[in-house]
Amino acid sequence: MNTTSIRRFVRGGAAGLALAAAGVVSVAAQPSRPMSVPSQGSPATEQIPMLREVGVDQSKLDSQVPLDAMFVDHAGRDVRLGDYFGHGRPVALVLAYYECPALCGQVISATAASMIPLEFDAGREFDVLVVSFDPGETPQMAAERRDAFLTRYGRERGAEGVHFLTGRQESIEALTDAVGFRYRYDAQIDQYAHPSVLTILTPEGRVSRYLFGIEFAPRDLRFALIDASSGGIGTVVDQAILFCYLYDPATGRYGFAVINALRIAGILTIAALGTFIVLSLRRERRANAAKSAATGVR
Repeated sequence: MNTTSIRRFVRGGAAGLALAAAGVVSVAAQPSRPMSVPSQGSPATEQIPMLREVGVDQSKLDSQVPLDAMFVDHAGRDVRLGDYFGHGRPVALVLAYYECPALCGQVISATAASMIPLEFDAGREFDVLVVSFDPGETPQMAAERRDAFLTRYGRERGAEGVHFLTGRQESIEALTDAVGFRYRYDAQIDQYAHPSVLTILTPEGRVSRYLFGIEFAPRDLRFALIDASSGGIGTVVDQAILFCYLYDPATGRYGFAVINALRIAGILTIAALGTFIVLSLRRERRANAAKSAATGVR
């Protein structure tokens, strides 16, 4: 067996692994974009006391939403929250109010925009549930917002997986409390103060992930849906890629997992080395056998 060639291959593999590690560290070092919701104790929350009571209670991760809570859908039909669960698909939940002058419209539009690049289709791999937390809003408002959402999304077959609801105060409070969504009504300006967040729920209706901001990276949404489905959607490749990313509750985003990436790189390098050695041994044995046969004939 040619020992020199094997040594060269081993050295090359080690160098490649080192370069991969350097690249991983470089990617991981890139700062994530800041959250749009002021953190507790920040200057913004100190100047506006109401904002101290607004935010997302992440201790609600894995909490169950109230499946028996009753709402009204965009067509004016009475529906049970549980009607949208138990079908094997994760649910992207947006809590908003339809007459919101700014933030809610941006969050709803951003949700549609982040869905466009996905290979997943609403109604097939996941569902979208937008619920108004203003008990005074009507199914007609929900229908108008839904039409705008579907126009932005641009997939006709996705309409069956997009649901806009209104409800009574008790149902709204049960849902918002279950997912840790803290909001307050400001009577002076007749508006609500609330966080901007996309909550990802499991097919059974448990809180799985929070994505913060006024726009959501399609990659984060894809990973969050795969996570929430426990492998029910996505491919084997998706699962392998997801192994290299970790969800960060502080930012509501997925970041590159250096350790996991190095583990995969190490496994692949060892597998490549092993394959090369086995093939080299086989070739050498065949060559020796051929030489022996030729010598015997002579």
